[in-house]
Amino acid sequence: MHVPDGFIDLPVSAAAGVAAAGAVAVSLRGARRELSGTAHSGGHGGERTAPLAGLVAAFIFAVQMLNFPVAAGTSGHLLGGALAAILVGPYTGVLCISVVLLLQGVLFADGGLTALGVNILVMGVVTAVVAYTLFRALVRVLPRKRRSVTVATFVAALVSVPASAIAFTLLYAIGGTTDVPVGTVLGAMTGVHLLIGVGEAVITALTVGTVLAVRPDLVHGARGLSAPLKLRVDGELVDASPAAVPAPAASPRPVLFAGLVISLVLAGFVSFYASADPDGLERVAADKGFDRKVEDHGAAGSPLADYGVSGFDDARVSGGLAGVIGVGATLAVGTGVFLVVRRRRLDTTEAGKETVRA
Repeated sequence: MHVPDGFIDLPVSAAAGVAAAGAVAVSLRGARRELSGTAHSGGHGGERTAPLAGLVAAFIFAVQMLNFPVAAGTSGHLLGGALAAILVGPYTGVLCISVVLLLQGVLFADGGLTALGVNILVMGVVTAVVAYTLFRALVRVLPRKRRSVTVATFVAALVSVPASAIAFTLLYAIGGTTDVPVGTVLGAMTGVHLLIGVGEAVITALTVGTVLAVRPDLVHGARGLSAPLKLRVDGELVDASPAAVPAPAASPRPVLFAGLVISLVLAGFVSFYASADPDGLERVAADKGFDRKVEDHGAAGSPLADYGVSGFDDARVSGGLAGVIGVGATLAVGTGVFLVVRRRRLDTTEAGKETVRA
């Protein structure tokens, strides 16, 4: 659902950019807490969380290259807001999607440059906030089991996609560049994105469920949900003290390495077999006619435009190299951003301690 330039007029796009910048600023503050916190029962501090968040951004970039068919002549792809929010936290999740969208727009000419704020709001902020709010509400009422986390993840991811479509329609109602009725756009966008939401839910639930099975302490949304350890004392079960609960010393590096390999394989190889049909937004825009004023992308001349490396005639090689470059760039930029965010949190904390001592 990458919105190109020309769907939304410049004043509304600029306002969306300001709102997106504000959301990113708020997320930077919130992410400092998420990235510097101690991993739940994992025995590892926030120094492990920044690389994990960078990997989540790279994984989302890779999976977004895998368009899947949802109807005749229409495809969909992962938005990723729900996945990022549940794995690394809602604030960090918004930053993950923002990094992905920025690199896609600048390097790969995917998503308009003047529409970057629109895309961050629609694909990042709305999906992460809606998904994580619904996810937390569900895990509070469902049994405290891992299966409940997976179920809550599925529902939250499913709902986040049509919510994103509705958010786009609201922006179109305010600043659409064509005279297509808002009701027509809303009905078509919601319908096709409900179907895409099913794919989003399956991918998100499988990913979160896999990490949960291997390292539940690395799933931000699952922290604090496990039932307390019980000890039998004089024939009765009582809650064990925190000190009696051993903290596993396993490093998350195997998970990080496996995630990186999977991301590279998906982007570098599997992406060649993705559906070539237009995604939900492109299809609806073409069918309903609100793509009449779409503008050429400002980065159309990029050597990586349209997810292909210029100079290579073989589409498989060109697309695979572009995918690998994209994963590497997203991982590097994302990890760098999150390490800086975490370091600023630590510096602020240390400064506060020094002030108290003085």
